[in-house]
Amino acid sequence: MDDTDVEQVTLALLDAANDKDSEVQDQVRKSMLTLGKQQPDRVLAMCQDYLLKHPKLVVSHRVVVLQTIELIVGCRIEEISAPRIKSIISLASEEMTRSKDVVPDWQQAASNILVAVGNKHINDIMEEILSKFQPGVLPHFFVVQTLANLSDSNVYGMVPFLNAILGTMLPMLAMAKQDNMKWVFSSALCHFSDSILEYLANLDKAPDPTVRKDTFSGEIYAAFDILFNNWLQSREPKLRLTVGEAVGSMCHLMASDKLEEQLPRIIPTIVSLYKKNTEHYVISKSLCQVLEASVNMGSRVLETQLDGLLLTLHQQVSAPVDYSDPPTVKNHNEVLRCFSLLANSFPDRLVMYVLQRLENSNERSRMGSLAVLRHLINSSSSTMESKKLLILASIRQPMADHSNKVKKRVVQVISAMAHHGYLELEGGELLVRFIVQNCALHDTYQSHQRATSDPEEVTNEALRTMCDSTLHLLTTTVGRLADVLWPKLLYYLTPSQFSNATTPLCKSLIVLGNKKKSNQEPSFKIDFTQEVNLPSPQTLMIRLLVNAAFPFNSRGHGPPSLSLLQILSINIHPKTETVWEKEIPPLLSLLEESTAESLDKKKWDEKLLELLSQTLTSIEDDKWVCQFAAEATRYLSTYNNALEEKSFLYRCIGVTLQQCFNKEVVKKQLQEVLLAARHNDAIEREGVAMGVGLCANSHLEGTLAKLDEFGKSDAFKKSPSIFNLLKERNEVEVEKVKSTLILCYGHVALNAPPEKILSRIDQDILRCISKHFNTKVLGIKVETKDLTMKLSLIQSVGLIAKAISRCVKKQGYIFSRKQELITVMLDFMKSEPSDSLKTPVRPLVMTTCANLMSLDPPLSENESFDLLKVCVNGVLSLPPDTHTPEKTKDEEILDPKQRKVLYRDTLAALQELLRSILARDPSPDGLQGIFKHIESWLGSVHDHERERAITATSNLLTYYLESLTVKCMVSFHNLGALLGRLSPRCSDPLPAVRAAAVDCLYTLLSIQLRYEGFSLDYRDEGVEGLLPLKEALENPDHSVLYKTCSDLTKVMSKRLPQQQLTTLVFMLFEGLVDSQANCCRASSVILNTLLKNRGAGLQELVPEMLEVLHVRLQSITEEQVRVAVGQTVLILASQHLQTVINTLVNQPLPYDSWTSEMWMAMGADPIVANQIMEMVMEKLVITAPYVDKKESMMRGGMTKVATNQPLAMTCGLKELLLNGQAQEPAVSLFPQLFSCLTVRLGASVGVMPPKDNNHKHSGSLHVAGVAAEALRILLARAQLDEVMKRLDEDDAWDAMKELNTHVTGVTLLARAMAKHAGPRLPAIVESLCPSLNNIYECQRITVTAFFSELLNHHVATELMLIDVLMNNMMERISDPCCTVRMLAVRGLGNIAVGSPEKVNKYAKELLAAMSSGMEEKDDPGKLITLEAMSGLSKVLLHLDKNNVHLLVVYIFMKIRPFLESDNDDIRCASILLMGNLSKFGSGEQVFKDQIHNVLVSLLLHLVDPNAQVVKACKYAMRVCAPVVGSEQITAMFQNHLHEDKSLHYGEFINDLTKYLIQDFPGMLNFYHISVIQFFKSNWAEVRAAAAMFIGFLLGNIQQEHLSHLNMGTISKGLVVLLQDPDPVVRAKAAEAMGHFH
Repeated sequence: MDDTDVEQVTLALLDAANDKDSEVQDQVRKSMLTLGKQQPDRVLAMCQDYLLKHPKLVVSHRVVVLQTIELIVGCRIEEISAPRIKSIISLASEEMTRSKDVVPDWQQAASNILVAVGNKHINDIMEEILSKFQPGVLPHFFVVQTLANLSDSNVYGMVPFLNAILGTMLPMLAMAKQDNMKWVFSSALCHFSDSILEYLANLDKAPDPTVRKDTFSGEIYAAFDILFNNWLQSREPKLRLTVGEAVGSMCHLMASDKLEEQLPRIIPTIVSLYKKNTEHYVISKSLCQVLEASVNMGSRVLETQLDGLLLTLHQQVSAPVDYSDPPTVKNHNEVLRCFSLLANSFPDRLVMYVLQRLENSNERSRMGSLAVLRHLINSSSSTMESKKLLILASIRQPMADHSNKVKKRVVQVISAMAHHGYLELEGGELLVRFIVQNCALHDTYQSHQRATSDPEEVTNEALRTMCDSTLHLLTTTVGRLADVLWPKLLYYLTPSQFSNATTPLCKSLIVLGNKKKSNQEPSFKIDFTQEVNLPSPQTLMIRLLVNAAFPFNSRGHGPPSLSLLQILSINIHPKTETVWEKEIPPLLSLLEESTAESLDKKKWDEKLLELLSQTLTSIEDDKWVCQFAAEATRYLSTYNNALEEKSFLYRCIGVTLQQCFNKEVVKKQLQEVLLAARHNDAIEREGVAMGVGLCANSHLEGTLAKLDEFGKSDAFKKSPSIFNLLKERNEVEVEKVKSTLILCYGHVALNAPPEKILSRIDQDILRCISKHFNTKVLGIKVETKDLTMKLSLIQSVGLIAKAISRCVKKQGYIFSRKQELITVMLDFMKSEPSDSLKTPVRPLVMTTCANLMSLDPPLSENESFDLLKVCVNGVLSLPPDTHTPEKTKDEEILDPKQRKVLYRDTLAALQELLRSILARDPSPDGLQGIFKHIESWLGSVHDHERERAITATSNLLTYYLESLTVKCMVSFHNLGALLGRLSPRCSDPLPAVRAAAVDCLYTLLSIQLRYEGFSLDYRDEGVEGLLPLKEALENPDHSVLYKTCSDLTKVMSKRLPQQQLTTLVFMLFEGLVDSQANCCRASSVILNTLLKNRGAGLQELVPEMLEVLHVRLQSITEEQVRVAVGQTVLILASQHLQTVINTLVNQPLPYDSWTSEMWMAMGADPIVANQIMEMVMEKLVITAPYVDKKESMMRGGMTKVATNQPLAMTCGLKELLLNGQAQEPAVSLFPQLFSCLTVRLGASVGVMPPKDNNHKHSGSLHVAGVAAEALRILLARAQLDEVMKRLDEDDAWDAMKELNTHVTGVTLLARAMAKHAGPRLPAIVESLCPSLNNIYECQRITVTAFFSELLNHHVATELMLIDVLMNNMMERISDPCCTVRMLAVRGLGNIAVGSPEKVNKYAKELLAAMSSGMEEKDDPGKLITLEAMSGLSKVLLHLDKNNVHLLVVYIFMKIRPFLESDNDDIRCASILLMGNLSKFGSGEQVFKDQIHNVLVSLLLHLVDPNAQVVKACKYAMRVCAPVVGSEQITAMFQNHLHEDKSLHYGEFINDLTKYLIQDFPGMLNFYHISVIQFFKSNWAEVRAAAAMFIGFLLGNIQQEHLSHLNMGTISKGLVVLLQDPDPVVRAKAAEAMGHFH
């Protein structure tokens, strides 16, 4: 390779080194480095020359060149010749110092070269640098900087020079006036000191082991003197910091006496830097080094500096630490290191200082002190041993701090103390208490997010989690703490302020208890008499049991509380162990599987009360149980802020009192419960009543006596003097106490033993309730009463009624006060506001009335009517449960969840009441008596009202059927009316209403069967068939709903007695105007079905019905109702076909939905449909499809406008085919209809609809769209699903409708037909042939496109259509229309794919047609040329050699120009054709030459921007591979060039060039000239590929073949490419240049 070429290339790269694109820049550097590694001397020489010849080069460009030199030197230092090294050193030195001013990037780059060379040639470097570092002359900034960096990178080489350098440097220091020079000297001294220290620390590896510290002490001290006394006072902060840093490093090298002498000045001065600078880390590091040096030498002066030092260090350690900002963290750690150093020398003073600072309440100061304390406890444990008690005493003050940040630091200190044995000492328990207190923190409630987020902020949640973990760690990892924590942690379980810590506490106690129990340690057994601070076993058990009742509160304290209870068993009472071992694990398993939502709270409470009851029974110790009751009562006040828990505790007390045999204790506890209760709260009242009721189970007499006594007590006197202990009781409070008592009586009645209660109802219980309710007879002026008392009274009466009905089963009983109580209840109900549901009065009243209904005596008819009217209307009229009522002054609004529950309870109570009324008279009249109150609500416009009404009806009918006993044959006379009301609801918009309506019908017909005399177990097939229909009704699809309605109707009409039919029909007429459109539709369907099945008996109604239907049609907007009515009309109209058609054709276009339905309905009769289809086809053939009209008077062009009648016919045919019944005629006429519609479609594309001035929508009709839609429906009717599927997938329908894509659409249609509907083609082809000679060009195009595609499929041969189709194509080759000719050429080419075996039969015609196609003159978009090439490609695959042999080279020459065509498709087709020609030329030299001629083009187009061209290249090269004449290249092409696989182009070309060099050295000249031509290609990708090709060619060529290449041309070409506008091309050119070596 010629040297000048390499130089030319290197020069070009040097020129391009400053390219504006960063990737190109990188590649240029890489290539320079590659060339430099190969020929370091030469490239370095060029770089040097370049810099010398271009003294005015911009700095950034110079920098890149210098960096390149540095890189080459860095990796090839061993191979560079000594003279070159010398010249580089002087160049770099010159570049570095040429400008007296500091130019950082440029001079740094030069300095870096010197440092890189210095790693190997330190002596040469020092010679050069020291020449610029002369005594008495201030050196260049970067000379000093370079020395500093050298001392870093080559310690062992530099230290021996340092003594001399320091000697020269010292006088210069005084000359430095500029801050930057002072900075660089300080920085250098810092580096020198560090290097010397490193050298001394590793003397064993050093070249001169005799070097000692005192060698440098003098110079270092002299330098220190200037830096410290003069420069440290500078105003420039950066300089001050660097000087400070240098002083720190220099201290270690100073003589001890000098250091000792200077310390009193050094320390205050460095400390003072903190105030002047923001970057504290460097200062702290320097201070740490000073302290380390002085401690190492045992300084005595240091102690005098302590006070100031500690003050400053404390300020530093108290500074905020932000872990996302590393300098603050590093500073904090350096400061802590300073404290450690001082702690080892002055332990007492240091600890005293830190502890004194703890007393300061400032948050930052405390945090700092705590950080130091923690550090010292962990790092200096021996020093701290004697100070433990002192530290324990001092930590108390920060423990009382309110700041979470301080608390977090305290927790960290406590954790450290625990690991070093502090917690076992006296006072250690306070630390444990602190941890527990913070485990009990509640969540932080932040009303608004603060804008600036503090990185050190500690939320309650974070602190709590930390304390949880700390408690767990102390329990599990610090073994000696077990006796500190057990059993003392139990103390924290009962006070309510620690409730949020229950979970972690229990978990720790479980770990400790299990450990002690399994090790059988005596301390496991707790002596509660000794441990005075601990709660009693009874209190512990109460607390843990109540916790368990609310397992998901306080961070899920249920499971840990139960587990702890089990572990504590023998400590609670020895006899509990066996019960709890059996009972507690299943409860724990249940909790594991449950969530707060899924747990059935009522059952869970019962399980826990049962556990309590079993436990107390097993203990068998009345004294213990009585104490348990007393402590439980005392413990009630703990739960004043948690009423649900308190309510549960009341029930526990009730269960405990059941087990108490001491009557006095029972009495005393009841008195305490009633006195202490806070009666104002509903939950608490309910709790008290439940507790008292449970107690009555064992102590009825005593409980009633106590209640009576309490009722007469002072609690009910209004005189304030009695209650001066409590606050004055006013009227409201007294009423609340009475409410509690009223409720108590109800619960007593419910829980008392049945055999004892009836005798007490009137006398003891109702009398007392009545007395407390403050009326002589129940029912007077109740409206004015307190809501609480109302609710209590209603509830209580209900409980009493329940209690009575339980007992009545065993004893007959007339409840004389029943009507009186019901009246009172209804008055309560009436006084409720009708527009909202805020209180539980309604559900409670109805439940109570239902409980009373079953008791004798029965109500009169009027009383029943009133009761029903008030309750049904009062509930069904309520707003929906999502409605939020207006808030009045003193009311609380219910949350949505509570409101939902209240609504659910209210509706359930209404149903219960209706059932209890029906139970009194279970007859058709009794049923009608209730139904008349509900039926008006069934048609309500409000969804929620309909749903409530139908649900109530369904429930009622089910109950009626279940309790039905037919004594004799009675008629169910209201069946028709009920069916007429309920059946339309089967189609209600609400799914719930639909399902309930079917249930109602099923139940009604089942009732009818019973009345007809069938037995209970008889199952009627029709009626049973109704239930599966419910599933179908879940689907809101209308067709499903109607089918279901129809099925329902069939069953109804079968079972309905004739005399009830008329009632039903007229009810359904009302149903047509139901408030819900869906139900109107259902009515019409039921009506139609009914008339089909039973219409014969209703002849006289037909005229009236038709009239109604006719009028309705205009006003019914519902599509489906119109359809139903349309079917009826069709039956009437079927005799007058011609008239109906004429009328419909003259309807305005586009048809309205009514007309469309009429057409569609006529498809229901195959004979009628067949006649209509024939009529339409005849009209379409003989009528002109469109007329040409001028666009306007002003503009010239013509527009095609559709003629009216064929368009209307097409629209009608489309609607007709939509009817599934039209399938039979459609199939029988399929070929004719298909051809007719395809040709109609061709004639409709691009045609405008006719204008109709009377009809505003006429312009919106898409003429071709109508034909396409009709064709689509025809294919569906012919069940050509695969054809349809294929066309939908390919979006063929949209394509067929539009002018510019119509041919593609028709091609897709023909393809789908050929693939999936072959047998139908002969008849279709026959029907289509006449249209090929049609005068309408558009129709010829459509048919030619269709036939052309058929030739693409073998089915044409199989069905013997090939000759007909080929002849037609040959004729069309000379069609006047360009598009038809193009399609004909395409069709001829397609034969090669469809029927390859026929190709040779038509060889002559095919080759002639294709050749003329490639030379077509009238071919605007080169479309015919393209088709001819593609077609020829396909045909060639199947032609015999002798048919083509002579034409090969001729065709090759013809297509070669197309290879570089700008049209992607033509490039692609020509490359494919070239590939296909290859088999005809194999073995012939002339053909092989042709392949080599285009090989470069193909290789470069492998990166063509068009993906299809790339695929074509891969294919062509693969098939031509055998012709190339190189086995390795052939194998490469065949292995790597697969269309669907990606290709690593670089690797591929790299390998390929190796084989080209090896197998065709003689052609290298031709190849590289061909490639260079592509440097000018239009495509950037190809230009880049050409550069790559050349690069690899150069990289792989051996010396002996170099003569084949014209290096001058190559280098010139690449140099030009290096200035290409595209950065990728520039980068590839630079990369190629890297191979010039």
